[in-house]
Amino acid sequence: MEKVAEKLAPKTERRRLDLYLVAGVAIAACAMFAGVLSTGIGLAYFLHPTGALIVLGGTLGVTLITTPPSALYNSLGRIRNLFATPVTNREALIDEIVSYARLSRREGKMIFEKIAPSCSNEFLRNALLLALDVKDRAELQSALEMELRLRERQGEVDAKTFEVAGGFAPTIGIIGTVIGLIDVLRQFSNITAVGSGIGTAFVSTIYGLALANLLLLPMAHRIRARVAERFEIHELISEGVLYLVDGAHPSLLRLKLAAFLREASVKKKNDRRNELPLASGANG
Repeated sequence: MEKVAEKLAPKTERRRLDLYLVAGVAIAACAMFAGVLSTGIGLAYFLHPTGALIVLGGTLGVTLITTPPSALYNSLGRIRNLFATPVTNREALIDEIVSYARLSRREGKMIFEKIAPSCSNEFLRNALLLALDVKDRAELQSALEMELRLRERQGEVDAKTFEVAGGFAPTIGIIGTVIGLIDVLRQFSNITAVGSGIGTAFVSTIYGLALANLLLLPMAHRIRARVAERFEIHELISEGVLYLVDGAHPSLLRLKLAAFLREASVKKKNDRRNELPLASGANG
């Protein structure tokens, strides 16, 4: 039975480097450097340790004030997942759930205990085991929905951490600029030094704007996008498990879960189905 379960559970989830995220970071950095170089100003002019200290230290301090330690650790853990994100094959996941439906119609629901350890998805494994412990369908649905809400809320909290930091970074950059201007005005008698100092003082504002708009806010939006995608996967699994508990026919189950496929995937799948009769006719 374990060998059968392993065959029914192909690998539907894998981690891979998010090339689009890496490309976005590289393009944004190159665009910034190219813009600076096109002005004819050397990069050394934009190296201002005092401004960097004010912006980075101030943003970090505000983040520590506004975010509880546990939420901060979870948010930092999201950064690693942004670059190495789990990718789920929805079609393979639906096929796996449908195969479990066929098996449960023959063997009964107690088969969930045997196939759960071989599930390709952790949430699917936990949902199947929960379906064995909870006899009432309404209670099972409530428990799965609560789990979905909590995961979505956690993702929103993690995204909010970077969003809050991105909101304060430009303001702290302005504070650094004001501090620089105060220092410049102390040397008002030297007009040359004043002109050069004003330009240097505004570097802090650039640091704050760049930190917020090129790093912190994009990360917050990316986390929300990932959470939304994972929410759809977990919702697919929840609906599938509920249909398994109801004893739904595998064909009906596949039809209902197909709503979670992307439009391109559905079109591709329909094209493959249309090719089968043509191939059979040609062989005949």
